Amino acid sequence: MPEREAGGPLGTPTLEVRDFLRRRREQIAQRWADEPLFRTVFTLSRDEAVEAGKAVVDALAQVADAQRVEDSDAAGFTGVREQLGRMSASRSRAGLSVTQVSNELASLWPPVDKLLTSELEERPAEELRACTTTLSTLMGTLRVVAVQTALSEGQALIDRQRLQLLEVATPVIRLWDGIVAVPLIGTLDSARSQVVMETLLNAVVDQHARFAILDITGVPTVDSLVAQHLMKTVAAARLMGAECVISGIRPAIAQTMVHLGLDLGSVLTRASLADALGYCLNELGVAVSGPADGSAVRR
Repeated sequence: MPEREAGGPLGTPTLEVRDFLRRRREQIAQRWADEPLFRTVFTLSRDEAVEAGKAVVDALAQVADAQRVEDSDAAGFTGVREQLGRMSASRSRAGLSVTQVSNELASLWPPVDKLLTSELEERPAEELRACTTTLSTLMGTLRVVAVQTALSEGQALIDRQRLQLLEVATPVIRLWDGIVAVPLIGTLDSARSQVVMETLLNAVVDQHARFAILDITGVPTVDSLVAQHLMKTVAAARLMGAECVISGIRPAIAQTMVHLGLDLGSVLTRASLADALGYCLNELGVAVSGPADGSAVRR
């Protein structure tokens, strides 16, 4: 059988679809610009929506050219993956669920299907069916790529927000010239312990602190990994020229540390934050008066 000039070899639906996408690039992009996914994301300029549609059509044509219409990892999707993710994320921020976003992506299929069916209406029914099935598969893969990217970006956003919350939940307080403290409240896990270490060490540098107090009065329990993180924090602070004092160790936590066999011989500990602050002030040569006026003066 002869080859078609525009469509490539007969019997190759994927290449037929590729050439169709390239021929109808402008018409497809124009129709997509009126679909909710494009229209509501690109609100300032329809031309911008059309250009975005063209980029997606080009990506689909590239995937079809590689004959990987079922592969969401096909190289052709690389160029539009970020854009599709931003579009899907924008719709999610507008209050749409993942299912609703997926349905908006699905609405991109009918306009393309109508164009393809119209163009190939004189072809044999079997050939038309093969081409429309190939295009349907390709559009389905596009949906998968867009949803995967949106979910990935959503998880990245959650991770960033979680880190920000950890940082907010780990304040460093300047108690005195050369003394900083981190009052910890709530459960400590490995991620938060790492944030504690980084936050405290940064404060030691910024405040030129000689003493750093880790107050764990509000921590209900400590496991072996967290205890090791605390020990590493003490050692790191010491390497930076600051003495680290741990205060507020509960009886249960003390027993845990003993059972774990941790060497606390070189770690300064005090019963409470007040005791730790008193120790640090004394080491700095600051005399603390009695409870009559509650003031502190330098010697």
